[in-house]
Amino acid sequence: MARKRFVDLSISIEPELPSDPPMMIPKVDYINHEMGAEQMKEFYPGVRKEQLPGGLGWALEFLTLTTHSGTHLDAPYHYHPTMAKEFKENGDPKVIWEAHFAGIDIGYCHMEKMANLAAIGRPYGFTICCFPVKIKGASAGWTRPVAIIDED
Repeated sequence: MARKRFVDLSISIEPELPSDPPMMIPKVDYINHEMGAEQMKEFYPGVRKEQLPGGLGWALEFLTLTTHSGTHLDAPYHYHPTMAKEFKENGDPKVIWEAHFAGIDIGYCHMEKMANLAAIGRPYGFTICCFPVKIKGASAGWTRPVAIIDED
């Protein structure tokens, strides 16, 4: 049986990711272990910081982002025009989301903000698996695409 190699094709969600218009750039608020200890005192009334392992609590993150932040798969619901920089410069409506318009008449899979494609190492002969996060009624879903390559 051939060995398989896996290549992660997603980008990380990170603060100030410069891949979207400013209103769509992700924000991440990090709660570190010290802050988590304070939260745990509220969650478990009566617990004291010294009762927690090393006086530390949980860590967690609060995210503010759109379904189009990071690597994502567009849903057909998403395909409609906006104004874009190139259109503003030359007024040609053909440049407004050209790839997106293909999905208006015929459904297709449109994944955006992929990374590490060169690591696949070949133009064909591999499988891509991606499972979008299910968000009811959404125009996109975040995904973690992975290329699976049979190694000879």
